[in-house]
Amino acid sequence: MYSFNYQKVKTVADAAKVLAKDSDAQLLAGGQSLIAAMKLRLAHPSEVVDLGTIKELSGIKADGKAVSIGAMTRHAEVAASAAVKKAIPALASLAGGIGDRMVRNMGTIGGSLANNDPAADYPAAVLALGATVVTKRAAYMKFRNPASRYAIVGVFVADFGTGVRVAVTGAGPSVFRVAAMEKALAAKFAPESVASIAVPEKGLNSDLHAKADYRAHLITVMAKRAVEAALK
Repeated sequence: MYSFNYQKVKTVADAAKVLAKDSDAQLLAGGQSLIAAMKLRLAHPSEVVDLGTIKELSGIKADGKAVSIGAMTRHAEVAASAAVKKAIPALASLAGGIGDRMVRNMGTIGGSLANNDPAADYPAAVLALGATVVTKRAAYMKFRNPASRYAIVGVFVADFGTGVRVAVTGAGPSVFRVAAMEKALAAKFAPESVASIAVPEKGLNSDLHAKADYRAHLITVMAKRAVEAALK
């Protein structure tokens, strides 16, 4: 790990001031991605700005129309939240399946989204739910790496009543939606609607964990399972 300066800030304005003065400074949320990258010398920030003491960035609020989750809210808090379980149980389930217990108690939703790892879980939920979460039913299913528990392929399906979104994480260089599945599920929200839809393997990730053609197959399998879970 390279040397760096560390400081805690009490307000968003204080953090912004540091970033404005130093383009090499980086924000620290839960540290599950940044610290690992620094240990491997893949990241070399001059300043590490800890957001952990900014109270306004944490917490979950529900007003009957939407659920608001602060950027510094831990995965474990989302998983355990009664408000999230009631409004979007699929999101609570997703949060409860991230990493291991230590990761869930340290990692934050804001940090995960800001890092935008193509195999992370939250990006699929955010894309599928349209960021402002107002949904009738939704579910997330992933085929996880047995060691890291990252999604080799994860599919989040959200039915808004007026339309359906299907977002895929882990399969490609970035999170993406599957228009063919969305159209089919909008016509009939049932597992069989996506069972025969094949996603092209071109452009999908291919590595030691899974080849592109297998990831393409898993997208259909996970999508079907997600719809089945949403209907329970």
